[in-house]
Amino acid sequence: MQIKGKLTSWNDDKGFGFITPFGSKKQIFVHIKSFDNRAIRPELNEIILYNISEDKNGRVCAINVLRVGEKKTKKKSNFLSKIVFSIFILLIVFLILIDIISVSMLVFYFIISVITFIIYYKDKSASLNGSWRTKENTLHLLAIFGGWPGAMLAQQLLKHKSSKKSFRNVFWITVILNISLFIWSLTPEGEDFFKIVFINIMNLLIELF
Repeated sequence: MQIKGKLTSWNDDKGFGFITPFGSKKQIFVHIKSFDNRAIRPELNEIILYNISEDKNGRVCAINVLRVGEKKTKKKSNFLSKIVFSIFILLIVFLILIDIISVSMLVFYFIISVITFIIYYKDKSASLNGSWRTKENTLHLLAIFGGWPGAMLAQQLLKHKSSKKSFRNVFWITVILNISLFIWSLTPEGEDFFKIVFINIMNLLIELF
């Protein structure tokens, strides 16, 4: 969902300014590169629509900026995320159908992904309100433990942590690690190990929720 605000500060020489969201006094940094249509220079007091993200320094900023009434000229989508997400879910369903893994594996990924999505949502809300943030290491740990599908959905739907390159690079490493662990869990040694881990994690989740 895009946020509506007014461009209350703009330095055309440097190509950046600040947006004041309606109903809030907190200013959001915006760079010219975040405007969908850069052919038209931004003007002070323009009413615009935007999404929230973070730059490489962890500073809250506006992305996907559109002027009210302006049509989007380009569509950004992460095809790799969609492909990896779809193939992995289909793989789990297939392995369940041929009785290699149990339905509990799908349930586990669903639960941990929902929890991860909620934590991403809370972290984005915290970035808007200037309140306590979730550590990036926590988000990465959730991804390693199986929450990366939920993290992918949050990055796409909430536009959170989707443009910070350093975070995305580590995130993809966590995805590879989790998938590697999942493949190992299909071996006899891995299956015995993950039965113990699965039971402990599920018990922990039950206690927390």
